[in-house]
Amino acid sequence: MLALADVIPGLRQHLLGLRPPYIHKSAFLAELWEETFNCKLNGSVNSHYHGTGNYLDREPCKGTENLNDVYSAYSDVTQLRVSYNVYKAVYLVAHALEDMSNCKVGMGPFLNDTCADPKNFKPWQVRLIAPLGEKVIFDQNGDPIAYYDLVNWQRKPDGSLNLVKVGFYDASSPAGQSLIINDSVIQWPVGKQWLNFASQALRSVCSDSCPPGSRIARRKGEPLCCFDCVPCAEGEVSNNTDSLECSRCSEDTWPNKARDLCIPKVTEYLSYHELTGILLCGVSVLGACISLSILGMFLTYKDTPLVRANNMELSFLLLMFLAVCFLVGLLFIGEPSDWFCYIRYPAFGISFALCISCLLAKTAVVLMAFRSTLPGSRNTFHNPPHANNNTNYHMATIIIECVTGSEVGFWCVLGYIGILACMCFLMAFLARKLPDNFNEAKFITFSMLIFFAVWITFIPVYVSTAGKYTVAVHIFAILASANGLLFCIFAPKCYIIIFKPEKNNKKTLMQR
Repeated sequence: MLALADVIPGLRQHLLGLRPPYIHKSAFLAELWEETFNCKLNGSVNSHYHGTGNYLDREPCKGTENLNDVYSAYSDVTQLRVSYNVYKAVYLVAHALEDMSNCKVGMGPFLNDTCADPKNFKPWQVRLIAPLGEKVIFDQNGDPIAYYDLVNWQRKPDGSLNLVKVGFYDASSPAGQSLIINDSVIQWPVGKQWLNFASQALRSVCSDSCPPGSRIARRKGEPLCCFDCVPCAEGEVSNNTDSLECSRCSEDTWPNKARDLCIPKVTEYLSYHELTGILLCGVSVLGACISLSILGMFLTYKDTPLVRANNMELSFLLLMFLAVCFLVGLLFIGEPSDWFCYIRYPAFGISFALCISCLLAKTAVVLMAFRSTLPGSRNTFHNPPHANNNTNYHMATIIIECVTGSEVGFWCVLGYIGILACMCFLMAFLARKLPDNFNEAKFITFSMLIFFAVWITFIPVYVSTAGKYTVAVHIFAILASANGLLFCIFAPKCYIIIFKPEKNNKKTLMQR
């Protein structure tokens, strides 16, 4: 128990009022007196000698010495905590025995108003005794309840140090009131100054606390309180102060800038609401409208020699499939879903396969008229595509995309279209020397060159891009190749039908 001893009444006055007639009878007091005043008491019982020189050469004590004139630990009663505890214990027992002796039967503090026997009592029967105005309480085991004085070393104006009581701890007080500290009287030494605790408190830590968004990194060879604050790595967060480690966010979340919270990743796909999507959508619809307009024109002039001489039925099918090719581009815009992906890649493969097949058939018919050659074709296949949330493209972004299902199947479709295009180009090249006004070989050859240029460029660009831009590249290749086929093959015919109707006759077409 840390307590100040100056509460014992009369103790300091008693110690300072001792004189030689009472001191020389006590070895301890005689030693204190002789060493403090460097003199020798007559008849001293002191057997300890601490000074320099010969003890016998000391002058006899005069009897006028006064302990008030010197400073010694003997006169400082503020540090006699053990003495105070002994003093208090003796008084506690004395008061307890006195209370027990004065207790009257039927008015006692125990069960049924009984009294304790002063000659045979239990420790728990000694309680609520108040010597010197101080309340002391014992627990059921007879041990005193903890009580501590909080003291602060403070320097006096004369340079001496003094212990000042700044608070106390009383375990018997109600919860929340057991520790009382008076901050206003606490002082701390800072350099040569003593600062008030309320104005500036001293720090007793090596490193500041690590805020949320960072973790503790211990310094090798230094105390545990010495550490560095390391920011959480990419994809990790910590939402507590002084975190020992950071936790990783889930696949669909990403840390905020402070890295103390996981937030949902931003989804990205080619949307109808952004400029690229709007432009591609407009071109797709425009191309489909042009294809259908030409189809309507050909239906209107289906009995003319120009339309009939160029495989009218295949031209109708080609125009319809070209319109579908343009509209297939719309399937690549918007947020992918499973059913959307089921339609997208099969529609893309089938529509272009049908277009190239029509061109192959048209070219084969022209070549068959002179070479009697008609090549065959094979069907393509696909594994079921599906929508997928790609979390590997960018750490803070989720790419919603259509997965082709089978990469082999997708590239087989492209390969099949390429084979059809190569066969179409080969046959158109072989038919280039036939009468110019009778066949479309040169237009088909030129359209195939454009088709090859677009799709040969598409492959490396498609492989090197990611996210919604891959979709945009795919749509661009579809639209570019479809426009090449549309305008190279049908633009000359539309020009003759609209601007040169006089050439739309069998005689002109049969001329070399």
